[in-house]
Amino acid sequence: MSRMLFANLAVENVAATREFFDKLGFTFDDMFCDENTACLEINEQTYVMLLEKPRFRDFINDDICDTTRAREVLMCISAESREAVDALVDGAIAAGGREWVTPGGERAQEKMGGYAHQRAFRDLDGHVWEVMWMDVAAAQQAAAQQGASAGA
Repeated sequence: MSRMLFANLAVENVAATREFFDKLGFTFDDMFCDENTACLEINEQTYVMLLEKPRFRDFINDDICDTTRAREVLMCISAESREAVDALVDGAIAAGGREWVTPGGERAQEKMGGYAHQRAFRDLDGHVWEVMWMDVAAAQQAAAQQGASAGA
């Protein structure tokens, strides 16, 4: 069964948030957008609903996470290449976002053995968006080699 994913994020200003993601080349499904909501398309099965905080509160019974002090979610999206990872993160920073470095980020890059590249940014509301490229064939080969050496 194929499932769709709708992630929901609280934002201060949906118009500013939409402009931020427009600058990064994302598209929106206007059928599900209004003055309080923007429906960010990741692909035809995955969407991020960007809801102004009063609208977001319509869906919850508890507090909205303070993204300056805590993470409620890490969004991770793929990119076509190493260069595309860098272009998207650099574009996010230029559009008003901030770079975010995963604790131990350099060590994580080393563990990926050169077959992957990852960076991250915080959007206007402090939500973390990781961007990753991976050479799947090289990752599978590395896993197979690691499994073979573990069995020896």
